[in-house]
Amino acid sequence: MKPIAKSNKLANVGYDIRGPVLDKARQMEEEGHKIIKLNIGNVAAFGLEPPDEIVQDMIRNLPHAAGYTDSKGLFAPRKAVVHYCQEKKISGVTVDDVYLGNGASELIAMSMNALLDSGDEVLIPSPDYPLYTAVVALSGGTPVHYHCDEGAGWLPDLADMRARISPRTKAVVIINPNNPTGALYPVEVLEGIIEIARQHQLIVFADEIYDKTLYDGAEHTSIASLADDVLCLTFNGLSKNYRSCGYRAGWMVVSGDKRHAKDYIEGLNMLASMRLCANTPGQLAIQTALGGYQSIKDLVAPGGRLARQRDLAYSLLTQIPGVSVVKPTAALYMFPRLDPKIYPIEDDQQFAYELLAEEKVLIVQGTGFNWPTPDHFRLVFLPNTDDLTEAVGRVARFLDHYRRRHGT
Repeated sequence: MKPIAKSNKLANVGYDIRGPVLDKARQMEEEGHKIIKLNIGNVAAFGLEPPDEIVQDMIRNLPHAAGYTDSKGLFAPRKAVVHYCQEKKISGVTVDDVYLGNGASELIAMSMNALLDSGDEVLIPSPDYPLYTAVVALSGGTPVHYHCDEGAGWLPDLADMRARISPRTKAVVIINPNNPTGALYPVEVLEGIIEIARQHQLIVFADEIYDKTLYDGAEHTSIASLADDVLCLTFNGLSKNYRSCGYRAGWMVVSGDKRHAKDYIEGLNMLASMRLCANTPGQLAIQTALGGYQSIKDLVAPGGRLARQRDLAYSLLTQIPGVSVVKPTAALYMFPRLDPKIYPIEDDQQFAYELLAEEKVLIVQGTGFNWPTPDHFRLVFLPNTDDLTEAVGRVARFLDHYRRRHGT
């Protein structure tokens, strides 16, 4: 029979967080091996549960959640998002500017599909959360990666961003707080990005899904709060701050100068209508979450579980010869560097395979985040301290063997 091939649209689409190394890990698990997974920010898998008031509110409302809602979502949770925008000092947001989605991921894809024609370019950070590169390519656009500077705490290189703008550039993506690096962008960097967007008439897509997962007393600034003359689309949701990944409850806010974006907004409305609506139970969790006790603050405070695990992972990794790490200010990840003189890695996916095979630890290689050289990997510091100590100890043992094999 004639083979059935996948669409050519997928030729430049990848998502290595759930890629071939994970497939190998699943095979090993089926064979009876126990794998320590440091590859994905699925918080529930590590015993971090959503606040009980969210769960109970969803249970109470579930009998009334069987019908479709408005294509943008229920009024009450959208109004709660408006109030949240006011807290974040994002001006001019009304209920009509809020779209609820099956997680922020659906809305990110929707926003790109509504915007891009073949060959249109979008500036995306390197390293990135690979969904952005994938959905830009799938939408017919061309991902163009700007450099984030490890030496400057993984902040965007604004000169490099400017240099990559062309007549086809439509938008710039920022991920703040950042996945995979854990960087938090200061106001002066955000203002620099706004000025670039203003000068070149770019849309700003701002992923702020980790805006409450902040350490050491850090504060987050929404880029949309810094200008009302630039069109901004801000993405957020319950997955991380409220440990509710599986509820698929996210939102997108359109703010700033909407006068010249009526046609684009009409496209967003069309796509929102085509998917009918976001899942209703997930929508019902949003108002309760935003208005309730913010238990994430306890987890990230000094001595809180996430803060302890971050500090432990940083301490253990930086004790390994040839490994350096920028200590994360936010989010759930760090992006360690392996000194190429000590670890001459040519194929970092193969490196991840070997670590998995020898030590049964699953990580994601740095090139999976569109980092150009095979000298980084992302580590998720969600396991409890005992499991994290064991996992990083296995990584250290593997790297010791790697150095010996390569005579460095």
